[in-house]
Amino acid sequence: MTAANETPDVSASPEEIQAVDQLNAQYQHICGQMGGVIVGLEDVVEQTMIAILCRSHCILQGMPGLAKTMLVSTLSSLLHLSFRRIQFTPDLMPADITGTDVLEEDHTTGKRVFRFIKGPLFGNIILADEINRTPPKTQSALLEAMQERQLTIGGDTYPLPDPFFVLATQNPIEQEGTYTLPEAQLDRFIFKIQLGYPSFENEVEICKRATTEYAAETQPVLTAEQLIQMQNVVRKVPVADHVYKFAVTLARMTRPEEGKLPDDLQDMVQWGAGPRASIFLLMAAKARAILHKRYHATASDVAHVALPVLRHRIIPTFNAEAAGVSTDDIIRKLIAQLKPPQARQERSGAAVAGR
Repeated sequence: MTAANETPDVSASPEEIQAVDQLNAQYQHICGQMGGVIVGLEDVVEQTMIAILCRSHCILQGMPGLAKTMLVSTLSSLLHLSFRRIQFTPDLMPADITGTDVLEEDHTTGKRVFRFIKGPLFGNIILADEINRTPPKTQSALLEAMQERQLTIGGDTYPLPDPFFVLATQNPIEQEGTYTLPEAQLDRFIFKIQLGYPSFENEVEICKRATTEYAAETQPVLTAEQLIQMQNVVRKVPVADHVYKFAVTLARMTRPEEGKLPDDLQDMVQWGAGPRASIFLLMAAKARAILHKRYHATASDVAHVALPVLRHRIIPTFNAEAAGVSTDDIIRKLIAQLKPPQARQERSGAAVAGR
């Protein structure tokens, strides 16, 4: 894998190199301010930014107290976007998040008319806190917003603001009062990000900040218009043919019907990842390359984002669960079998990359 401070590929135009440099500088500014509020979690911040640059959504899963909500709210303040938090509960109804028509009197004519009042989904960044606690009827309303970026209410269609992201949180251990997310909805999330416990040193720093008068001030770094421009830059990142093939091969290897699973995984996978996984692998690899100040995506970038992209798209069998084999274990074995090309091969392939 090429170094993070490596200059962009020479085949890029001066304008493209300037755009990469500017995006990287803004990203470093965001990371610096995030570090003043959040201790550690550098990989989580990077993955969340990748999801935003890919114009997609992500789930953050971890135990309570790991700063999932604080991370999302802090990031939204740095992006200068409208932020809405929705606390998902079993009694939450679709109208509670989409909005509804209310009957009121028109003081000009004296007649009663319906007026639509927008719900909390009409924002740029939506924090869906404990997303698995709401019933399927509300989840279906959220699914339309995530996929179509619009809401259909009472026969009328309302476009959502641009950009629009759903950053959801989920507790992995609580099962009472929760609803399993439909596979169709899970597939709309580019990443499922796992948050682990902090290191000893980081936890000491967390305690120092939480038990003193420490306070960090943040300033907006990006506007909505600048963020949309950055998303357009990501789509222009060149990808060589061998990187396309690597991403598609990795996604197809997860499907049992393809017959490409290693012998020790033959009875471990019930369902594999669909074509959206291949697309997200490549988009995330492009965004990661930009964040690392490179103007070409590599197979190493694809391998680096494979875990958060694929972990919620693979359904293991009972045999896998009984043997203690997780989806992350399955993905790591597949990547090890594929052996992504090293940095020297990556750089030579970038020279002939297509857009």
